[in-house]
Order: sequence, then C-alpha cells, then structure tokens
Amino acid sequence: MATISNVLLITVDDLNYDSVGCFGCPVDDITPNIDRLASEGVRFTNSHVTIAVCQPSRSVLLTGRYPHHNGARGFEDIDASVTTLPEVLHRHGFLNGIIGKEDHVAPREKIFWDEYIQTYCREKGWGRDPQVYYDEVTRFLNRAKEEKRPFFLMANSHDPHRPFAGADDEMFYFGHHTTAPRTYTPEEITVPGCLPDLPDVRRELAQYFSSVHRGDETVGMILKALEDAGLSEDTFVLFLSDNGMALPYAKTNCYLNSTKSPYIMRWPGRIKAGTVSDALISGIDYTPTVLDLLGLEPILDADGRSLKHVILEGAQQYDTIFTLFFKTNNNHITHRALHFPMRCVQNKRFAYIFNAWSDGETAFLNESTEGLTFKAMERAGQTDPAIQSRVDFFKFRVKEELYDYLNDPHALHNLIDYAEYQEMLDDFRVQMFHYMRACQDGLVDKFYHRVILENGLEGKVRL
Repeated sequence: MATISNVLLITVDDLNYDSVGCFGCPVDDITPNIDRLASEGVRFTNSHVTIAVCQPSRSVLLTGRYPHHNGARGFEDIDASVTTLPEVLHRHGFLNGIIGKEDHVAPREKIFWDEYIQTYCREKGWGRDPQVYYDEVTRFLNRAKEEKRPFFLMANSHDPHRPFAGADDEMFYFGHHTTAPRTYTPEEITVPGCLPDLPDVRRELAQYFSSVHRGDETVGMILKALEDAGLSEDTFVLFLSDNGMALPYAKTNCYLNSTKSPYIMRWPGRIKAGTVSDALISGIDYTPTVLDLLGLEPILDADGRSLKHVILEGAQQYDTIFTLFFKTNNNHITHRALHFPMRCVQNKRFAYIFNAWSDGETAFLNESTEGLTFKAMERAGQTDPAIQSRVDFFKFRVKEELYDYLNDPHALHNLIDYAEYQEMLDDFRVQMFHYMRACQDGLVDKFYHRVILENGLEGKVRL
C-alpha cells in the first residue's frame, strides 16, 4: 500500500473555479499545468472554501475550524488556543515551509515554519515570477532531503490577485508593469455570466486571464521542482484557490463564484489518474484530511472531517455545507475593515443566502468596486436599466437570496419570492438556524428574529 511521506499544498490567489480549463473555461490554453495535474489525480466538482477572502480562507484550511472558531474572521491572527496543522506536523518532525502569501497565515511564531519565504517584493517579482517559485521550492526540497525529514510545503502564487498583469493599478502597487508569458486580448476572453459584456469589462478580464495563465505557469514550475527533486511519487499534492476572482459577484461574497474552488488532489499509487468526484466538500475538511492520510492524531475540536473515504472509496461527504463572510480588509479602498455579515447554506444545486447587513441604505464596498468592471457597469447603467439593476443589487442586496445553480450558476435570478420554492426555502431557513446554533454563530439571534419568527418557523427549530 502506498503511503504519504510529504505534503505539498499549492494555492493560487483569487482564481475563479471556472477560469480553469478542466473546470470548463473556454479561454484558449488558459491552464495547461493545472489541467495536467487534474489528469493525474482527482478533480472535485463541488468543492467550496468556507470563506471567500484571502487570510480567513487560509486560516480555515490550516485549522479545520470556522473563522469565528479560529479567531481569523477577517485579517486577524489565529487564536493562540487554536491548534494548527503545521503545529501538529512540527511535533512529528516535519520540515514546514511557506512560500508566498506568508503574512496571510498568522501569527508566524505559532505556525512553526522552518522556511518562511516572502515573494511579494520587487526582487522576487511580487509573487508573480514562476522561476522564483521553482528556485525557492527546489531549495526547500533540497533541505528536506539533506535533513532526511518529511515535509509540508505551502506554496502560494500571488496570481491572479489584483493588480492584474498590464493593469494601470500595477503602477500604484509596484511602480512598474509586470510581464506575463501569455497576454490575452479582450477579443480572446469569455465574459462570465455574472458580468455584462462591455468593452472595459473585457479589457479587465483580459488582464485577469493573463494573470491566470501566469499563475498556471507558477503551478507548473512548482510541480517541476518537485519532479526534478525526485519526490513526486511519495508526495501528496493538493491544489486549490483561496476564493473567487476579485470582480463583482465573486470574491468577498457567498455566491458560487465566491466560494467554489478548483480543488485537485494527486496521490500516486492511491488516487486513480483522471478521477472526478462530485462530493460536496468544504475548506474546513483540509486539515482533518491531511492528518488522517498521514496517520496522525486528529485535532479533536476541528469543525471539518476527513475526506479519506471520499478520496479512496468515492464516497459522498455532506448533503449541505455552511459558508460565511464577515468583513473586508482595511486598505486604501475601504480605509477600515467593513462588516458585511453573510451566511449561506447550499447543496449541490440550490443555495440560500442571508445578508444580515442589508438594510436598503448600507452600500457594499470592496476592491472589486474600484476596478474597470464595476465602474463600466455604473456608467452603462445610466442608460441601461438592466445593468443598473445589477449595480444596485450588488451594492445593496436584499435580506434573503435563493438560487438554482444548476440553471443559474451566476445568481442572476433570485427565487426568494417564487411560490413553488417556498417549502424548500423554509427547509433551508431551518437548516441555516441549526448550522448557526451548532457552531455558535454570533448572528443566530438576529437570524432567529429576522427570519425564523417572521416566517412562522419557530415550531420547526430546536431551541
């Protein structure tokens, strides 16, 4: 029986699930390296991160706990009392390393990184130079071999996070434009259904897809370093995106384009090449899965559970999952952390969203609203009522949303008031309450009064 000696976690930053070729992206030659990895392992078609923003998403992955259980609701440190995956591996002699996005798993002293490698600097291409990742991964692997230690390496590309390749914003952030091995034109890309087809939308998407392709090159170089080191056969490789693209109706929300992630696992000798799983899985499952596959003790207070039976037996995992959003980052756009509490319960087809912040007056603000796309939508909305409706909905939302993702993956048609969905809607409302109660969500009282009581469902919930 093949066993795992090493673990390589590869993440890309702000990559939409459907921006990957093997997950259905029609853009030409967009992700050949990721596609090849999928052909060598298992591809999950119903995988979701738990929260769709960088640092909290990664904190969930490395703790197996919901954001309000690990301390990192937004861009905060993981609580001192919370056990992390690298801590457990450190106790068992693993060489732990992180390359890129290192400040998004904090605090540093708690995680027990043996190698802590920054790539977000001019000298290393702002986390967007594939060759830098090859060199740094190679150096780390050589150390692991020299010390004869198993390793856990988290290699994080900064692509395709903003600023996109060739965007004017690069001058603000970097002081110069970066180079990309493949530059897409507005005519070459496909506009996702959540966005209108406008010239500036295409222009920004072309920059985004150029960054996607460069991120794929980084993935390829990470895997090449593993192969060149002769460690591919005894290394468990996991690949995913931390959240959806930084464009409207995606990142920092609870839509399909927010949390659905292109999750891939490769385990030579155990996972059959080219496998596809439709199991519904969550980001809280990552740490329990790795520990189980390594044969190490579980973290007893984790919220997630191991995917071992899914990976090895083709089993299912959940009927529904719970995803969340708390607050944005404090940056030059928001000027402070802005709270937009959202909760979602979804199965493989339908999703129910509760927007606790929506009051008809508070306007949503994140980095997506400052890009070319949203500004183009605002301009076009002055003469196009349909686009203006999308702008207004993105900014203000409504208290509740219900979507049929099988027929409406881009959440264009809110079914909340359709009579034929009311029974299912009430079931989702009750499930939401039970999730919130079980995981001690601070919104549970507000949800009970604003949704459960208002819809006469108090008799269906367990108090």
